[in-house]
Order: sequence, then C-alpha cells, then structure tokens
Amino acid sequence: MVKAVILIGGPGKGTRFRPLSLEVPKPLFPLAGRAMIEPHIEACSKLNDMQEVFLIGNEPQADLVPFVRDVSARYNVKVTYLQEYKALGTAGGIYHFRDQIRKGDSQNFFVLNADVCCDFPLQEMLNSHLAHGDHYDLITIMGTKVEKDQSMQYGCLVANGSNGNEVQHYVEKPETFISNIINCGVYVLGVGVLDDMKNCYQELQQASPSTDCIELETDIIAKFASTNRLFLYRHTGFWSQIKTAGSAVYASQYYLSSRRTKGCVDLATGPNIIGDVLIHPSAKVESSAVLGPNVTIGANTVVKEGVRIKHSILLDDCEIEKHTCILYSVVGGGTKIGSWSRIEGTPTSINANNPNAHISNPPMFNEEGKLNPNITVLGHNTAIQSGKMVLNSVILPYKELSYSYKNIILL
Repeated sequence: MVKAVILIGGPGKGTRFRPLSLEVPKPLFPLAGRAMIEPHIEACSKLNDMQEVFLIGNEPQADLVPFVRDVSARYNVKVTYLQEYKALGTAGGIYHFRDQIRKGDSQNFFVLNADVCCDFPLQEMLNSHLAHGDHYDLITIMGTKVEKDQSMQYGCLVANGSNGNEVQHYVEKPETFISNIINCGVYVLGVGVLDDMKNCYQELQQASPSTDCIELETDIIAKFASTNRLFLYRHTGFWSQIKTAGSAVYASQYYLSSRRTKGCVDLATGPNIIGDVLIHPSAKVESSAVLGPNVTIGANTVVKEGVRIKHSILLDDCEIEKHTCILYSVVGGGTKIGSWSRIEGTPTSINANNPNAHISNPPMFNEEGKLNPNITVLGHNTAIQSGKMVLNSVILPYKELSYSYKNIILL
C-alpha cells in the first residue's frame, strides 16, 4: 500500500502568483477548468494500492473543505487536508503529521509539490523506487533535463553509479552550473525517511529551540546524496513549474491538449473555435466571437459578438463586451471589460526545437527595477471602460480603469 502527500503551501507563499491567489488559493486556481492540484489527485487515484492522499499546508480549512469533498467522490480516493499551525517548510509538515502518514501498512509515500504540471507517471516512478531493493529508507526523486542557463533556477543533481541513477550530488538553486538535470518536485519516500526527519528536527532544535521548519530539499535530500539512499527517476515527458501567471497559461495549454489527446468531449467546437478551447456549460458565448487556441472560459461568463480571445484564461462571472480583444492574459472573476478594448500581455517564448527547453519564471522586475514583459493579469472585479488598452500590466482587484495602461502594476 502507498499514500501521497501534496504540499500546497499557504497564503504567504506564491507571491509571484498574485493577484490571482487573492481571489482563490493558488492550489485551487483553475487550469483547463480544473484546480491546479486536481491532476495530482487524479494521478494518485489511478494507483491500485493508493490508500489516502494528504494535502498539507496552512491554507484556511474553509477554503479547502468543499474541494476535498468533491475530489474524494470524483476520483473515489480518500483525500484529507492536514492544516499546519504555521508554515513548516517542505518537510516540516510531513514530519508534523508523520503519525497519519505511518498509520496502516503503507511502506512508501509520494510527495508532490502543488505547483508542478506534468503527466505524473507515478506507477513507473514507484516501480523504479521498488527496484532498488530494501526501499524502507530510500528516496527516489523525479528529474528532467533543462537548458544549461535555466538549471540554476532549480535544485540540480548529479547521478551516476552502477545503474546511472544513484544521486551523488544535490544542490538547491546553485550559484554556478552543476548539472542540467533538475528536481521536478515529485518524490517517493520510504517511511523510514521519517526517522531522518526526526533526527534533523532534533538537530535543528538543539541549534535553535524556536526552529520547527524543515526543508525537504536542503535538510533531507541534499544530505542523502552519495549515501546510496537517493535515486533518480528520469522523466522525459512534459514538465513545468507554475510560479507566475505566464506559466499558468502555459500549463493550461498542456492540460487542454491532454484532454483532446484523451478524447474528452467537453472541448468546444465550431467555425470560430481555433485549437483547444474549454467553455463552461453555464457561460454564454456569441457565435461570432473567435476563441483559441488555448482559451478557458469560466462559469457564468458572458462573451459578446465580435470578441477575439486567445492564449487566455477567463475566470467565472466575467462580462466581455462587443469587439474586445484579449490576448495572453488572465482575467479575474467578476471582471467587466467594455467594448472595443484591448487586453494584451507578452507570451513567454521557449525554443520548440529544443526538447530540454522549459518555460522560464522570470522575476516580476528586471535589474533596472522595471516590470518584465509578461502575461497581463486583471484582478477579480476589475472594471474597464470601453475603448481602453491594458498592455503588459498587472491590475489588482476592484480597480475601475478609465484610462489605458502599459507596463504597470496598478495598486
């Protein structure tokens, strides 16, 4: 039997995702019509021996309870939210709730970061972990190749050994190039690793009694390197981090294409639908509106005639008036955009000819203190008058725009 832990963080995390996370907790932000962590849960539910899925973080209980109830029923798997009393780090919450993880006869458990998007080959990864023999106190980490100049944004690892998968060296976000194989934020841990977390916690307490935060990457994984207890599972499929609005639109594109590949019948069709488009059944879209590719329209949203939308996410209860153009943007719930307006961001480009290329999550500001070009984000309940342009900007919630804006964060 096996369990799973999904690390969802809390309100103090995901600052680069704001203002989107001001409306809905980041782990529940919809990508292709589903919460960010729903594909994680679906993948876990497909494992025959999956006992329980834990969500660990310090988001308010009220925000998670309806979601937990719904996905438990939808995927026929027990899902439990375990709320930390404060942010405890990527391993602190796991250690704090160690009794719930150990309960039963599970010998291994998955750990998945909430803000990753991939095809989650969990069964293959578990098979790789079990193949190492006595797996009681081992860790298997999913890794993938990236471009050399991107690698230092992630945890980097060097693997060799007799089977080429024993991790000899691990550094979290190194200052110099270590390797182009990075940590994907998906792991399999033997339950014996909880004993190592206990030892780590005791050491941290001796050094500073007020410390109760444990980081999985630096306090546990880095110390497992070159001990014959840390192994690499090499992932060659799609993978992306979701740190910004730009990466959310990119991840939504992947999930939409996955729905098409799986033969899902809920994707929109019609003469003015281009590529993969998902429209909520309660939304009202005029037939003359041209949508796609990579567009998601939320519940109760109204899109009127002559509108053009591509590479964008519109959340619930939006109203888009006639002949408005929305490109490379995320539009928060309850937003109203007047006619003949233009909302446009700058897409994050990747080299499609390089299989190791991944979307970047650049900082919001460059070295000169100027806003980096990125997806335009309209916070929830924004109102934009007719004929206005909003380009490469971030607009916080409840703003009424009577002017055009470019390259600005409107507080």
